[in-house]
Amino acid sequence: MTRPLTALLCMASLSALSCPMATQAPGESARALLGAAALPSVDAAPPEREGDAKRAALPQAEVAAVADYLARRRTGLTRPETDALAESIFILAQRHRLDPQIVLAVMHVESRFNAFALSPVGAMGLMQVMPATGEELATQLGVRWRGAQTLFDPMVNLRLGVAYLKQLENRYDGDMAIALAAYNWGPGHIDRRLRRGRALPTEYPQLVFDAHAGGAGRRS
Repeated sequence: MTRPLTALLCMASLSALSCPMATQAPGESARALLGAAALPSVDAAPPEREGDAKRAALPQAEVAAVADYLARRRTGLTRPETDALAESIFILAQRHRLDPQIVLAVMHVESRFNAFALSPVGAMGLMQVMPATGEELATQLGVRWRGAQTLFDPMVNLRLGVAYLKQLENRYDGDMAIALAAYNWGPGHIDRRLRRGRALPTEYPQLVFDAHAGGAGRRS
């Protein structure tokens, strides 16, 4: 069961988890480089919004707190975009029966909430999705794929990343620690370790669990 989002992670706590997965390119520079035509607009209502009834069922105070938190991060997004993103985090977490705090923790560890983050190996966006994985997930989910740049749309990146995390949790029988290891290392690598009885990587899952415990995105 999702615990209440009760306290924003302070700057000291954020600094303590100083092992970012991505290169932190300034968001506005990346947006300018891609050009307005290349970036899908997220100022309009995102596809994850599913009507007034479902939106009303969301924990509105917690959604607002996350939106305020995101607005203070270097996301590269406008305030309307961060508001829409916060709402979508909760809608997608509910849809996939995930703790929204885990989603926020993954975003914190992967990109520090930078929607235009790019890793040295090519992982992109908020949840650092690799283009090949993103294209496969987009096909599965019926999401329009317009090349790797699609992953710089924060709504699409979030939708694909959350769906992927849930697929991995299901693959490993609900064990989130293994799912997180596979999110970072790839399921093929984790499957081989499991078959050979080798220890699984623990550093990345621990970073996510620490961010979760620290309260990334919680309100004060």
